[in-house]
Amino acid sequence: MSAKTRIVVLHMREVIYTAIFAALAVLLILLLIFMFRSGKKGADAQETMKYASGVYTSSIVLNNQAMDLKVVVDDNRINAISLDNLDETAAAMYPLMQPALDNISQQIYEKQSVEGITYEEANQYTSQVLLNAVKDALAKAEVGAASQN
Repeated sequence: MSAKTRIVVLHMREVIYTAIFAALAVLLILLLIFMFRSGKKGADAQETMKYASGVYTSSIVLNNQAMDLKVVVDDNRINAISLDNLDETAAAMYPLMQPALDNISQQIYEKQSVEGITYEEANQYTSQVLLNAVKDALAKAEVGAASQN
């Protein structure tokens, strides 16, 4: 029995093409793994939620006039901030209350945070009172605080 020897001739171009296609196949497999693997599960998924969805209020009392600041949030977003129980007398006594709240809430909607909020010096005290009330309402809305209530 004689064994026939085979001679295989490989062209360099074929070797390079094969290496490139093999590298692309590995890259595609890695990309699919990273894209479709599930992110966080269980307790880790709750950490991505910043707020518990709902409506949270904080009371403001100025000269025996009580008003509520209402903050509406969903899991990761502040959706609305408004004043409730602001009667005409309080609105007349504190005319800068609503414009200051509009200014603050617009910044909060854009930043989705109460950090770095700016306000005019003409109504800095009103803005500080409103900002503290927003912070208080958001503290109630945070996931850890809301689950303890």
